[in-house]
Amino acid sequence: MTVIKEYKEDVEKILSHRYDLGADYWTTEDKRLIKGAPFSTMESMMLLTELGMDDSDSIIEETAKLIFSTWREDGCFQLTGKGAILPCHTVNAANTLCHMGYSEDERVQTTFQHLLATQYELGGWRCNKFSYGRGEETLYANPGPTLTGLNAFRFTPYLNQESTLEPAVELLLEHWRIKRPIGPCHYGIGTLFMQPEYPFRTYNLFYYVYVLSFYEKAKKDERFLEALKALQETMEDGKIVVMRTNNKLAKLSFCKKGEPSELATKRYQEILENLQ
Repeated sequence: MTVIKEYKEDVEKILSHRYDLGADYWTTEDKRLIKGAPFSTMESMMLLTELGMDDSDSIIEETAKLIFSTWREDGCFQLTGKGAILPCHTVNAANTLCHMGYSEDERVQTTFQHLLATQYELGGWRCNKFSYGRGEETLYANPGPTLTGLNAFRFTPYLNQESTLEPAVELLLEHWRIKRPIGPCHYGIGTLFMQPEYPFRTYNLFYYVYVLSFYEKAKKDERFLEALKALQETMEDGKIVVMRTNNKLAKLSFCKKGEPSELATKRYQEILENLQ
């Protein structure tokens, strides 16, 4: 098993949840792959790849087969058993599979083409699901899935080459100014957003700066630079301090709340490298 040696115990703890939902690979019998967070199929893969596991490991290979079993020929993924197929689920699947080493798989390539073709007219991605009504704020795409989508696209040749991704970047940069909750699912920039979260799970300052640092459109934009400065002001001795994490991850050593994280700091170093 290929993992970072000093985090082997963390990997074992994640693996210990493998059958929690009744089926193998962190899922249910009917393949609800996003159920059980933060130890769902999708999030467990993100955790394990963050700790060094790659597609040479049988766990990654077999879980990839499970995820691909929910793929549709149009490029969508159905991650909720027989439930609805939503853009945020497809974005999540694409991002997870890219981190697992499958960005060049033909099915994932079809998914990227689908995502490019189904961007919201103002940039980004959103579901036609209006749980909070249809106020003016719902004219925007959902920033959270848009950020995750851009994270997936950085694994592809589309990065900084596909002009249709620029409105998605602009949506996120403009949200830094808007602050208030936007999109049908009401993603906002407030107190919780400003507390660096690690590992990357939700729409959050650290994740926001990390992903945008890969995009040329963002790198010199004053809105991005303000967000970067805000992140740097939370650091101690040049290290990222984890201010937010899921309570169920408290026993994992690589992301202890209130403490500097070596792996999170490596992600910060990637930001600086992207800006050079």
